[in-house]
Amino acid sequence: MKRSYIFITLLLSILTMGSKSYSQDDFSILKGPYMGQKPPGMVAEPFAPGIISKEGWQIGGMFAPGMKEFYFTTNRKKNTVIGFRQQNNSWKKYIEFPRRGQIAFSPDGKRMHMAKGYKDRIDDGWSERKSLGPMFDRKDWHIMRLSASAKGTYVFDEATKDGNGVLRYSQRVDGKREAPKPLSKAINTGKWNAHPFIAPDDSYLIWDSEREEGYGGNDLYISYRQKNGAWGAAINMGDKVNSDKEDFGANVTPDGKYIFFNRNVGDGNTDIFWVDTQVIENLRPKS
Repeated sequence: MKRSYIFITLLLSILTMGSKSYSQDDFSILKGPYMGQKPPGMVAEPFAPGIISKEGWQIGGMFAPGMKEFYFTTNRKKNTVIGFRQQNNSWKKYIEFPRRGQIAFSPDGKRMHMAKGYKDRIDDGWSERKSLGPMFDRKDWHIMRLSASAKGTYVFDEATKDGNGVLRYSQRVDGKREAPKPLSKAINTGKWNAHPFIAPDDSYLIWDSEREEGYGGNDLYISYRQKNGAWGAAINMGDKVNSDKEDFGANVTPDGKYIFFNRNVGDGNTDIFWVDTQVIENLRPKS
């Protein structure tokens, strides 16, 4: 299934509309690591089926650094980010706010990136959303996700009507932010290249793309940083991760153990899936 621009626009939409309030009663009380879920193996599985992943549209499942907070986005009524926090071993809903760009955390957990903007952690919560500035807040760039590494590298996407938008990166050099540049053709091949995730140490990049050799719709791809600093060839992450549906929006848990991503399972349902990060090591070139 080809991703339509309408779907991308839905992912971007939020603006200043209000959102329905969800109480703890909407979610089961969960206990233990990973919101009480049994970790998956080498084949992707739905995350918290019937609790988080259920009928409707749930995307962007992501643990914050420290593994004591979990966030995801739902479109029940309005696009809303819901956050849980682990307290006395139990996971309880503690925050919700309108979604304005897919969230991604800085590796130190002090910043929540939201496309062209961000929130900084303040005491027990988050600041208001702020702009990254004119270098990123361009009207011709419809950013869905911006991911940051510990070295200060930004990687972000560009939603376009024809699916030909490219992934770009921006580095910090001598304390200054460089102007964003397109990544190489090793990355920007095919269509609908989107939702990049860069490893905290800049060693690999995961994103989704629609390509002829794929399994159907968008697949997840990975590229590894080479010794000369260039990005290696795009590698499809395989049929244990990808499906004949749209698989997109991956991130790796801060403890490095699991990959979270979204899968359009059909009939208007999009769920959150997860899989063991051993797949990253298995695909890493040996040379």
